Amino acid sequence: MPVPGRPPVPPRRPAGRLRTALALPLALLLALAWLPDRAAAADPGTPAVSGGRLDWGVKQSFLSYVTGPIAQGTWTLTGGAATVGGSVFRFHSATGSYDPATGALSAAFQGGVRFTGHRENGADALDLTVSRPTVRTTANGGAALYADVSSKSRESGRTTSTSQARLADLSLTGVPLENATGTLTLSNVPATLTSAGAAAFGGFYPAGTALDPLTFSVTLKAPAAAPSPPPAPSPTPTPPASTAPSAATTPATTATVLDRGALDWGVRRTFRDYVTGSVARGSWQPADGAADGGAFFRWTPARGTWNPATRTLDATFTGTVRFTGLREGSTLGLDLTLADPRLTTTGPEGHLTVTVSGRTPDGTTRAPAPVEIATFDASALTAENGLLSATDLPLTLTPTGANAFGHLYPAGTALDPLTVHLPLTPTATVPPLPDLGPAPSPSPADTTPTAAATPSSPSAPITALALLLTAAAATTTTVAIRRRRKR
Repeated sequence: MPVPGRPPVPPRRPAGRLRTALALPLALLLALAWLPDRAAAADPGTPAVSGGRLDWGVKQSFLSYVTGPIAQGTWTLTGGAATVGGSVFRFHSATGSYDPATGALSAAFQGGVRFTGHRENGADALDLTVSRPTVRTTANGGAALYADVSSKSRESGRTTSTSQARLADLSLTGVPLENATGTLTLSNVPATLTSAGAAAFGGFYPAGTALDPLTFSVTLKAPAAAPSPPPAPSPTPTPPASTAPSAATTPATTATVLDRGALDWGVRRTFRDYVTGSVARGSWQPADGAADGGAFFRWTPARGTWNPATRTLDATFTGTVRFTGLREGSTLGLDLTLADPRLTTTGPEGHLTVTVSGRTPDGTTRAPAPVEIATFDASALTAENGLLSATDLPLTLTPTGANAFGHLYPAGTALDPLTVHLPLTPTATVPPLPDLGPAPSPSPADTTPTAAATPSSPSAPITALALLLTAAAATTTTVAIRRRRKR
């Protein structure tokens, strides 16, 4: 019963309602605190690696040893790998994955290089192939270079092959890799030989030896959204059959009109190395339909005709490649442009004609004019599955071609081989061009690794949501306390 002189005490309400009022905001806040560390893994839009290049000289003393008077060997490129400046190998078409929340990256590049030397009794005692180099970084800042390796033991003479051996440890201390979009470039990354790498090199160098630094650039692309279902097709009247001949139905005695195709040609590897090397210190710029494929340039599309009965080809390709270098002040000692190459065949011989203009290193300047650069064996052209093509077709420099290059090479010199693809039917396709991605930023003069990337701010919406939920929690708590005090 109530005590006299005191107001009646209302019955005590259970504390469950207060706990319920606080539980939901607190749970949301806890979930929010859990999200940032896992957002990239759960987000279907996490960027992936699609395209890019890796430039690495392996180790310059090793290259000098291979081609020097002791090993008397050489190196050859495989899988579309190229060279830059004569002593740096360029690998192409990166693919892989990237986590912007942690900076973990896996980028595998295409192409390889094979070193041979110490030839005895018809065999090479030194035989090392390094291909498909892969850069991997982890969330804790670790990084390494992996590659497919095939090497011959000097002691036993047996060849062993290892898939994705850890060749070198990479130093990325202090280089942030998180929250990058667009193009991610790392320059002058120090590399140190691992024990697996030492075994791959046949014991020439011990583990811990410094290798050449590497530079790479990769393109980060978010996966495309799932396509929406196509609308239901509406019935359309069937057009009457046409009696006009097409490229697929044209009789074999009639020439086929060419409106697509690609010509792949690297001009000459030593010429490219000369342009980008320590003497010319120059570069090249493809334009107007030409593109850089690393080990070659691609001109496309093609216009012309092909007559299978007479094996007569006349195909002109579109594009220009301008080589510049030997700069002194504002003057370029080398400024050579190759434009609109044309392939023609007459009987068993083929001809490569290119419009040449500009200045060659001997000081000669010429106005744009077609020049027969090289000849080739026309019998190598084959038509199969609706595609007229030739792969790695040898080219021989002509006297007029030697003059066009300022007599850097004599007539009869072997140029880079030529590859051509010409669709003869509407369904035939041209092989894709190696994807080098955007050109990396110029490397700094020192050997400190640097990274360049486009930052993003994926946490901004989450931060706003956190503030909103925090305010909601505070409001709910305040209201609950006031109600309790009032009661």
